[in-house]
Amino acid sequence: MTVTVYSKPSCVQCNATIQALNKKGIDHAVIDVTEDQAAYDHVIELGAQQVPVVETETEHWTGYRPDKISGLST
Repeated sequence: MTVTVYSKPSCVQCNATIQALNKKGIDHAVIDVTEDQAAYDHVIELGAQQVPVVETETEHWTGYRPDKISGLST
């Protein structure tokens, strides 16, 4: 499963999301939208207005969502 976290520096919800993914052992990539214009544009295209944006092969969501993270498989 491919999981991407779109993040920005000093984002509490982003850090909580990344920590939860690490704790569950979910491999993921973290992309800083403040340093990657294409990633920023992609997040906007998804309709997101906040980070983190977590994108999997089948869905995406914004914010720290432990319910969604717990549904991911390793």
